[in-house]
Amino acid sequence: MEKRIRVLVAKPGLDGHDRGAKVVARALRDAGFEVIYTGLRQTPEQIVEAALQEDVNVVALSLLSGAHNHLFPKIVELSKQKGMSDVLIVGGGVIPDADIPGLKAAGVSEVFTPGTPTSSIVEFIKANVK
Repeated sequence: MEKRIRVLVAKPGLDGHDRGAKVVARALRDAGFEVIYTGLRQTPEQIVEAALQEDVNVVALSLLSGAHNHLFPKIVELSKQKGMSDVLIVGGGVIPDADIPGLKAAGVSEVFTPGTPTSSIVEFIKANVK
């Protein structure tokens, strides 16, 4: 039996809007992934600890509050400190195009902005999970 890809969907920071995260979580689940949703207002430390405890392949971050340049890189760094360098970290939400290169340089593998088809997220994860 093939091991299913495990994805942690997380909402870092004080962002209180989770409709997009829930849509992505449902699409990933429908694609056959095992999905763990952490809920709203998670700290980077809580997200990384949950990812470690759940032994996930992917951390999918969703943020609308504008704190992505601070929170996403912090989650990448904490993941590395915990020995999870093989975990794919992706982000999404209302993120200006100008911020995406910096997020990728900080270790976020891909950034999905509003209007991205969920099938593109599924395919990216399938193609990039080690």
